[in-house]
Amino acid sequence: MNAVVIAVALMLLLSLVRINVVIALTISAVVAGLSAGLPMPDVVKAFEKGLGGGATIALGYAMLGAFAVALSRSGITLWLAHSIIARVGHQPTAKQTFTVELLMLAALLVMAIMSQNLIPVHIAFIPILVPPLLRLMNEFQLDRRLVACVLTFGLVTPYMLLPVGFGNIFLNEILLANLNGNGLKATASMVMPAMALPALGMLGGLLIAVLFSYRKRRIYSSAHISDQQELTLPSVSQRWLAVLAIVVTLIIQLQTGSIILGSLAGLAVFTVSGVVKWHETHDVFYDGLKLMAMIGFIMIAASGFAEVVKATGHVSTLVDSLTQHFADNKPLAAFAMLVVGLLITMGIGSSFSTIPIIATLYVPLCMSLGFSVSATIALVGTAAALGDAGSPASDSTLGPTSGLNADGQHDHIWDTVVPTFVHYNLPLLAAGWLAAVVL
Repeated sequence: MNAVVIAVALMLLLSLVRINVVIALTISAVVAGLSAGLPMPDVVKAFEKGLGGGATIALGYAMLGAFAVALSRSGITLWLAHSIIARVGHQPTAKQTFTVELLMLAALLVMAIMSQNLIPVHIAFIPILVPPLLRLMNEFQLDRRLVACVLTFGLVTPYMLLPVGFGNIFLNEILLANLNGNGLKATASMVMPAMALPALGMLGGLLIAVLFSYRKRRIYSSAHISDQQELTLPSVSQRWLAVLAIVVTLIIQLQTGSIILGSLAGLAVFTVSGVVKWHETHDVFYDGLKLMAMIGFIMIAASGFAEVVKATGHVSTLVDSLTQHFADNKPLAAFAMLVVGLLITMGIGSSFSTIPIIATLYVPLCMSLGFSVSATIALVGTAAALGDAGSPASDSTLGPTSGLNADGQHDHIWDTVVPTFVHYNLPLLAAGWLAAVVL
């Protein structure tokens, strides 16, 4: 058995039986190295080398969590929830409930899309915007699995299709550069049309989730939220200070490209203005660390796992073993390449990090099999994106969980990873294959 297949299958199995994702990634990384014949010291060295790559992300999420806690203490999040509930009443009609749910989901979708293309803050908005809406979601018995699917769609699909913000990085700076760097003669104008059909697959999955899968009501408890948010509503000046802190955080993050500095600037606004007392900063950071610690540690462990997988050298072996049997059958070869992409991205957890690996292996193979330039773009782009929406170690799933599990009632694996895998990875696999065949 190939070490990559063994490691990813083991990681997913351990996660599904509710073993902590950090532990699952660590065990799977060790098994990957040993099954590939690497000595244990080399496995440990590769894993530890990868850990450093996730440290910056982990600290950034910790600081973001502290800012989210400070924002909550300002009272604006409580005011937001109370304002919406006051408009619809505590016993809203079915029409009011439908309207508010639709507007809430649409707002979250727009924010997620903007976070990729217009205001590239990625998942930074989720722990700030989502937790104050949990009480309202509970009032309406809205299934949080649907919210997770909406958020993940907005985090993944825009960068696959729109060459702006993170989309420009994914499509032009990484995908196009690596394709041409391996001998393909593609232009920027060819990328977006080639990725349109895979993006439609994602849209199809979203519509299935919204219209069919999660229409039923799901009961959650608001007891924990009430206990933590017995605060007086903020004054007008406090609300404006909260808005100022958000704006300052956004500006600093966009200017510096650092979540750490952006969150620190927002905390400074709250501290200087007196919303958060100087002696409370330790408690705020500690509470923020508790809120975001798990996502940080998962990203660190995922970096270690990815480094070990690369060190095994079995990625290229996997590609060769799956495609050599389909050299005379382009549809089956395309399907095999997409399946390999799914396995790689599920393990690494980042489509951005997967492209350099896949492009090196797939471009020469696609050219030898006679795939067109557009089909090759679709194959490599889809193979890299596959798994990003359904990986336990992807920030596209960790982000929604960080907001939806603020009260401890949303399981990362069964309420985010499994729903997004079913609704996005499977349609994306089909749409990517179709694009490779018809383009």
